[in-house]
Amino acid sequence: MASDTPQLTITHEALPAGGKYIATLPGEDVTGHLEWETREEGIRIATHTIVPKAIGGRGVAGELVKRLIADAREQGFKIVPQCWYVAKKFDQNPDWADLRAE
Repeated sequence: MASDTPQLTITHEALPAGGKYIATLPGEDVTGHLEWETREEGIRIATHTIVPKAIGGRGVAGELVKRLIADAREQGFKIVPQCWYVAKKFDQNPDWADLRAE
């Protein structure tokens, strides 16, 4: 997925009960991340989006959410936006409504 933030790289790390999207920028020692947990098959709970101040203001959090949304469309899962930032992005993007689980 192409990023609106130049040279931003987002990787996905699977964990036993969920996963984490990790955003890195060249030359930066810190990373941003979006964590999710599995509630049941086909539903992921977006629990936290964290971007340190050192890389803040560059659209990193928004790109992490876009990656989550792209994966949901591609892989067919729904999202519970427990994280306030992910919930805000869902509210701002009504075309994502089909991906929202409660």
